[in-house]
Amino acid sequence: MNMQTYESGTEKNWNKTSSVMQECIQNCLECFQICSYVVEHCLNKGGGHADPVHIKLLDDCSRICNLSADFMIRHSEFHASTCEICAEVCSACAGSCEALALNDSMMKSCAEICKKCAASCLDMAKAQ
Repeated sequence: MNMQTYESGTEKNWNKTSSVMQECIQNCLECFQICSYVVEHCLNKGGGHADPVHIKLLDDCSRICNLSADFMIRHSEFHASTCEICAEVCSACAGSCEALALNDSMMKSCAEICKKCAASCLDMAKAQ
């Protein structure tokens, strides 16, 4: 297969991606990014922010968001399943971040992005 054929196939698949799926991919990537970043913020802040359960949840959330985006980008037949679990993990992470959000704009932002991602992933999971 030459590169031109590959690029055409990739472009064709991307064009098949619905705007709802593209939005969900972007939400997952944004959530992956902020949850990954917030781990360091929480560890530096200490106290309840550095609780191992909270840190593990942030890590779980970033990983499942990255995986869900990957499955959607590749049009995996299993993307609805990854989106379903992603919605569950993002909701849990949002709750954990909200509990620590008092006077912490980073935690507030993380909770908002997690909620947004959870909602779009739930929509993707139901669409199948």
